[in-house]
Amino acid sequence: MNRLFSYTIPIDDGAAPNPFHALCTLAICKPRIRSTAKPGDWITGLGSKHAPSGDLSSRVVYAMLVKEKITMAQYDQRCQTEWPFRIPDIRSPHESNRLGDCLYDYRTGQPTLRAGVHHKKEMEKDLGGKFVLIAYEFYYFGNNAVALPKELLAICHQNQGHKSDANKPHFKSFVTWVRSLGFAPGVMHGSPDKTINWEATITGCGGCSTRIRAANRGW
Repeated sequence: MNRLFSYTIPIDDGAAPNPFHALCTLAICKPRIRSTAKPGDWITGLGSKHAPSGDLSSRVVYAMLVKEKITMAQYDQRCQTEWPFRIPDIRSPHESNRLGDCLYDYRTGQPTLRAGVHHKKEMEKDLGGKFVLIAYEFYYFGNNAVALPKELLAICHQNQGHKSDANKPHFKSFVTWVRSLGFAPGVMHGSPDKTINWEATITGCGGCSTRIRAANRGW
């Protein structure tokens, strides 16, 4: 039976999930979801009460239908040919290139970290997820996060971790609701948080965990 995974995104930085170029991937962060979720499952990221851009609690930042689940090594191989835009280029003037989530280079066998949004201190968590989740049907709202209807507020999870089994009664209702909103799937209907200081990432002073600590004053 398929499941609905829900969790709160402290900072929607555009890298996890990565919704650019008509493809939504979860390749870093959220190791338990990446290791557990399967094709046919839905994942939704909910806004934080203390998001840098304001209170986004009870709002959907994104929802994705998992189509493929591949290893991180397989993802690296496919990015070399199919999705080169997922390999980060921190010198690029284009946000989508800087935020590439194919951070781990497996060409020598053992993964090495490419320059990007994560630092070595985050490798253990990233690699612990083992898999990358890929979606072609997704709804990314970003800074235009959409409020959940009252009957779906039970999926909210304003803490670390995620919900899945507890969402069983709401799976069909959530899928029906998000598909009925009238938004085209596979495109971005909002932007990642624009209040984030990307200069810190580019110069090597940031990292995901650093940005979250700086911005998050409690869940």
